[in-house]
Amino acid sequence: MAKEPRAGKPKAQVQDQPPRRAMTARSLAALLPNVTAPAFRRRSPTGARLMACWADAVGPAHARLTTPQRLSAGTLTIACAGPVALELQHQADMLIARINTWCGDRLVTRLRFVQDPLAGTQKKPARRKPGPARPCTLPDLPEGPLRTALEALGTGITQD
Repeated sequence: MAKEPRAGKPKAQVQDQPPRRAMTARSLAALLPNVTAPAFRRRSPTGARLMACWADAVGPAHARLTTPQRLSAGTLTIACAGPVALELQHQADMLIARINTWCGDRLVTRLRFVQDPLAGTQKKPARRKPGPARPCTLPDLPEGPLRTALEALGTGITQD
């Protein structure tokens, strides 16, 4: 028994037409998830904020000795300087509560500590060598100690 063709348009005509687009205004909130999803697959926005504002989350005393390294599946890896890891293990529940309160949701469930002698230290930018000082002259002022002091001040300001 042979099959009868289905009623309606043939498949070739349906596939050739581009999909119909809605030309209505959409809110920015409707468009953002498609744009931000690839960036947030690797690191959540709250986790990135936690890494950036570590001192605000745990306090300056802990921030001087620790550095957050990684947040994965609820486990926050923290680099500790010296024997601080042992002390922080005893304070783990308090730190988890403090971090989750700062974040606003239950982001961290467990802490993992690793030793790092450079943890907590902030890298200072390298100072650039000052270039040759351009002398500042004030020809409109009469000779005297005021002119000498102002020229020295102007030279010092333009040097930096």
